[in-house]
Amino acid sequence: MSIEKDYVLGTHDDEIARLGLQHFVWRPWATDAWRRAGFTIGQTLIDLGCGPGYATLELAEIVGSEGRVVGIDRSRRFLDTVESRALARGLSHVETLELDLATAEVPAIEADGLWSRWVYAFVPEPRRVLERAVRALRRGGVMVLHEYCDYRAWRLSPRSAEFEAFVTEVMATWRSTGGEPDVGLDLPRWLGELGFDVRSLRTLQEAGRPGEHIWHWPGAFVVSGVGRMVEQGRLNEAQGRAITSAYEKFESTPHAFQIMPTVIEIIAAKK
Repeated sequence: MSIEKDYVLGTHDDEIARLGLQHFVWRPWATDAWRRAGFTIGQTLIDLGCGPGYATLELAEIVGSEGRVVGIDRSRRFLDTVESRALARGLSHVETLELDLATAEVPAIEADGLWSRWVYAFVPEPRRVLERAVRALRRGGVMVLHEYCDYRAWRLSPRSAEFEAFVTEVMATWRSTGGEPDVGLDLPRWLGELGFDVRSLRTLQEAGRPGEHIWHWPGAFVVSGVGRMVEQGRLNEAQGRAITSAYEKFESTPHAFQIMPTVIEIIAAKK
């Protein structure tokens, strides 16, 4: 299996677009965390597991031309997207590094800050990946992480057995490749053991109704996720149709809403 196909949802154009929607929905929480972490002009920042670089380019705007942003990802296709968009926006202080976090060391960049979102849930041996990431920060550097801590909290109302089976299968898919969807429960403890001062912990969770902007983010994931699982043989076509049909019916159900998976936000400084 190639690196590009090794992603749970792939690296194709539709997935790049879905990640753009995802970033736009979660952007207010990300930018608030960056502000509270002290990310500012002239710093060197890392976007770890940057994907196609939506956050990378925003971080580049924050640090300005006096600063530096390094986007790290294992997908060459994602990094090509980062580079082309940075060039189009005249952001010459954006760098990319093709690196598989599961196996490779992160260079000692001596960064002032490091941002990651939904990275550790997908990698085998997440603590070892965290140890590698720690080495990229200078003393006093600040790490900001957004990771799931209760993925099963993703629920529909009215309740749907088909949808709950889908969430269970999503979590099983992660775990079958060595990932852990609720890794956020472990990260604060690991950071403390690695010599970090955990300055801030808070959970992030939203409820959404059909038609609201946040609704479109999980909806896009259901479509992509079901399709990918059918391709991989984790669901058969009948199961896939049952899940998507239940979700589509739910979208037109009066008074329906869904609760998103719970995310933990961690802001920690390297001692």
